Amino acid sequence: MNLNEMAWRRCDELAAAAEKLGISVSKSVGGTRIIDCGVKAPGGLEAGRALAEISLAGLGQVSFSPGRTGDWIGPVVAIHTDQPVLACMCSEYAGWQVTGEKFFGMGSGPMRCVACREPLIEYLGYREKADRVVGVLETSKLPTDEVCNKIAEQCNVSPDRLTLAVARTASIAGTLQVVARSVETALHKMHELGYDLHKVVSGFGSAPLPPIAADDLVAIGRTNDAILYCGEVTLWVRDDDDRLADIVQHVPSLASRDYGEPFAKIYERAGRDFYKIDPLLFSPAVVMLVNLNSGRTHVFGAIRFDIVRESFFE
Repeated sequence: MNLNEMAWRRCDELAAAAEKLGISVSKSVGGTRIIDCGVKAPGGLEAGRALAEISLAGLGQVSFSPGRTGDWIGPVVAIHTDQPVLACMCSEYAGWQVTGEKFFGMGSGPMRCVACREPLIEYLGYREKADRVVGVLETSKLPTDEVCNKIAEQCNVSPDRLTLAVARTASIAGTLQVVARSVETALHKMHELGYDLHKVVSGFGSAPLPPIAADDLVAIGRTNDAILYCGEVTLWVRDDDDRLADIVQHVPSLASRDYGEPFAKIYERAGRDFYKIDPLLFSPAVVMLVNLNSGRTHVFGAIRFDIVRESFFE
């Protein structure tokens, strides 16, 4: 499997349906293909679903189902994968802070396992050589020529061999692709707790799609709350039951010292500094580990409709 090649083919499909999906496709001066799913383009649900699957490098499927979260009757965004480490940690995790002059974006997608800029990629031991690479940027601006050239250089490809799919958080596609990260948040939390992720065989997760906010800061709060307080994740693993019974108590968001109020309030209390927020907060509300060795399940966590109601209806 080549993650970037699979993601590139998915980008081709998305670009071919640009008019139908309300997205726009352009090129930088150097030839980088930029697929705008929600910065200047309106985008929509299908653009967001495709964007989320591109960030998973085509190794996960994203779907919708009816749902009710307290008073919120919007859809639930579900994701499932049988390659959780490759899809979620080597690709979907937004571990690359992309910067440029008056530009900032959170970078995810399989370009991460080509550039290999993060300790997480080194730890997972997955490196990829690719003739063409794909990234997903959560950003309020379209990437500049400077940004495109910098990413291409760090991935050791020419700019015309780079595709960037982008959306701001306060868009339908941008909100959806963040909420589709429920499994990723559980896996990353387990990694931070020292768990061997290679024991995880498959993953399924769901979280409500929040109302689309008018600005990115509110959108960041709502998307986090959707996962922190209503996200539900099931992971199929092969391990010892005593180990699973112990770790499952530490994975859900309620194990964090910052748990218990809308993310926007937590962010303000931290002086609008993400690095002052307990990193162990970012995980689903409920996690279930199904042991394929014994057939036993281990569940921990709690749904908090009251907090989501305050966040979604503010």
